[in-house]
Amino acid sequence: MKRAMIIINPSSGKEQAQEYVDKIEQLLRDEADYDVVINETAKELDATKYCASACADCFDLVISVGGDGTLHETINGLLDQEHRPLLGIIPLGTVNDFARALQIPLNTDEAIQTLLSPKRRKVDMGRLNDQLFANVVAAGSLAESLSSVSSEDKSKLGAFAYFREGVKELFGGSASPLTIEYDGQTWSGESPLFLATLTNSVGGFEQIAPDAEVDDGLLHGFIIHNLNLLNSLAVGTSLLLGQLKEHHEVTYFTARQIAVRSDEPVRTNVDGEEGPALPIEMHILPEYVEVIVPEDTK
Repeated sequence: MKRAMIIINPSSGKEQAQEYVDKIEQLLRDEADYDVVINETAKELDATKYCASACADCFDLVISVGGDGTLHETINGLLDQEHRPLLGIIPLGTVNDFARALQIPLNTDEAIQTLLSPKRRKVDMGRLNDQLFANVVAAGSLAESLSSVSSEDKSKLGAFAYFREGVKELFGGSASPLTIEYDGQTWSGESPLFLATLTNSVGGFEQIAPDAEVDDGLLHGFIIHNLNLLNSLAVGTSLLLGQLKEHHEVTYFTARQIAVRSDEPVRTNVDGEEGPALPIEMHILPEYVEVIVPEDTK
């Protein structure tokens, strides 16, 4: 019999989390003939530990039930594993960027039904130092401010919590000295924000990198040069229109390897969570994870 592991963050989806797990378990047992194991996260890195054990025990399917943070921890259990199970995603978080990029429904009941889809997609992962990321790495003062958003604010305000912190930082006008090396080229200067994204969706904005595909084998880099109030409005408009890479205060590039360093202490934000301090190195891992996607996706 096939085996599936459900990894659930019980704080996601509020009081409905257990109800969703019950639905998933019944669906997998009754309609897909899976033997199901359920693991709830209680502390940091639990999802990574559970997923790594599923790899070691050659499970057929691992399902991440939670937000982008839960998914980030789950995929890190796949790092350097000889056997990597099929991945299912039930998005219960604030933004759910990776699910958006794969057109997985944000409606939970619809996402659960997607687990029966016969369609699979092999997607790229990024490796940042000693961890994987599925969606985005951000560096700079603006990225640090986004890491300070509390879980309580995320629950109350949703994606607006990130917007509010971003506005505060924009009025501060701070920038960091960054040196960014990518595929043999180098950029150096002051920047409040550098982004390296694998997908078209960042922070709930689904047009920030409209050319990015989850399996194109590329990191899409955006260096924001200046974000004073007037420029921030123009950059925001370009972002909404899917034209960020064309803005005159933005340097855009694609690469397979990127290194970022600074002469000052600068932290990062990785898949919406606080990441390591600079320096960092990242590279693409093409088609590293196979994911269940809706049958009607392109």
